[in-house]
Amino acid sequence: MNHTPLPPTLPDTDRTRHRRLRDQGSLERAALDAVLDAGFLCHLGVVVDGHPMVVPTVYGTDHRNLYLHGSVAGRSLIASPRATVCVTVTHVDGLVLARSVFEHGVNYRSAMIYGVPRPVTDPEEKLEGLRLLTEQAAPGQWDHARRPNRRELAATVLLALSLEEASVKTRSGGPDDGDGPDAALGIWAGVLPLLSTWGAPETDPLLPPGIEVPDHVESREGTRLG
Repeated sequence: MNHTPLPPTLPDTDRTRHRRLRDQGSLERAALDAVLDAGFLCHLGVVVDGHPMVVPTVYGTDHRNLYLHGSVAGRSLIASPRATVCVTVTHVDGLVLARSVFEHGVNYRSAMIYGVPRPVTDPEEKLEGLRLLTEQAAPGQWDHARRPNRRELAATVLLALSLEEASVKTRSGGPDDGDGPDAALGIWAGVLPLLSTWGAPETDPLLPPGIEVPDHVESREGTRLG
């Protein structure tokens, strides 16, 4: 695996250039890392048999590659190594409710990653990629659960998508019409925050008595996602 760090600034390409709302865009790689670190679910966009397909899937990252996995039967993952894909990650932080409908908006953090993913065939990298993917969603679970066996690894496609070409946009704050003509309307305006938190673990009813919820799972109850 290549551990050479990528440049601290994202390249400004035709696909990643911010043409609208440029003040919400960022070319800092740290901004990309922050968006990716805050989640574990992405949407993979790929053209299959001439038709666009967008597939939700989990991911893991080492801040150099984005790792995506699925079944070898998944058409999108079989097709994507042969073509450019676009992967998006989005976090919604709230609704911006303005005085006029035209000025309504969303507070968000988002990233779009472009590139041609490569299938991971090296056994060591494949295990490491699956570990990153597992830990991204459930920290501590890789060391708690049984690792994939040879048959399961053979049935799994792991793709690595370089984070070299990406676009980041975020919005925060309140409405933008507080100092305009609509301010005189006397209409409430502000932000309705959206907070996602983990709930209480639900034990599998088929578990034998005496098996307790592990600490790394129990400790996430009540913590915020994203």
